[in-house]
Amino acid sequence: MKTKMTLGLIITLVFALFISCQQQKNDRTGSPANTSIVNKPSETGYADVNGLKMYYEVYGEGKPLILLHGSYMTIPLNWSQAIPMFKGRKVIVAEMQGHGRTRDIARKISYEGMADDVSGLLRHLQIDSTDILGYSMGGGVAFQLAIRHPEQVRRLIVLSGSYAHDGWWPDVEASYRSITADIFKGSPIEKQYDSLGNDPKHFPEFVKKVISIDLEPYDWSKDAKKIKAPLFMAIGDADGIQYEHALALFRALGGGKMGDIHGLPKSRLAILPGTTHIGMMYRMDWLVPMIDDFLNSDLNTTPPTF
Repeated sequence: MKTKMTLGLIITLVFALFISCQQQKNDRTGSPANTSIVNKPSETGYADVNGLKMYYEVYGEGKPLILLHGSYMTIPLNWSQAIPMFKGRKVIVAEMQGHGRTRDIARKISYEGMADDVSGLLRHLQIDSTDILGYSMGGGVAFQLAIRHPEQVRRLIVLSGSYAHDGWWPDVEASYRSITADIFKGSPIEKQYDSLGNDPKHFPEFVKKVISIDLEPYDWSKDAKKIKAPLFMAIGDADGIQYEHALALFRALGGGKMGDIHGLPKSRLAILPGTTHIGMMYRMDWLVPMIDDFLNSDLNTTPPTF
């Protein structure tokens, strides 16, 4: 029990430290970190979906791309650096149930429910089909969106996300039971929860409710391996996601063969060096060019020649 508590404390404190230091530190590439959104949204609002008033923002023009944040995060905490990098796209960001400006309602938080909410948001915005990018918890939501609403997903990007509970390293999964509101005391996550108009008295309830989605076993392996949308999945080499978990899905979607002989799969996999689960957010300068190439490519499977 002591090991589980210690691991959970370390994960959460490192996460909070990462957020709080963004304003003061440079990332590993030498580029100044920036937590302020450079450009202003062209549209903000609340979508009435499934009994929820879901807060969203829209940036830029072009083909739509929706970004789905991780657990306990908000638009500014998770995506402030990334939004300006996606040039020439209409970037849509939203806050999930109970997060940020999307107030909680009397229903459990689930990956399936959040995916249905995103589906409703797309209908509200009159977007028939879009590219989806989800990070961590948002990756799980992205998987469920592709499973439950395949007609709305053109291409799928999952960063450090899992499609089964045992896709996480065992010690990481075991640590979830140790996460409580006390660990976030004084952190940017708690401060942002308060500053966006939520009742501070409900913060412990919020923390408990969000982590509950990872305390119940889930396994979408069969459905995930039938996803029709091309998938780009990226994890860090020091991530919380097991390599075999990502590889199993990549193989099921056409990977695991020599492309010069068999042709390229339409789906892609990246394992980023020197990168942790939280550190994925430091790697957007690496990831955005790869994501852009994936989204812009015709995904021709013909192997290259000399």
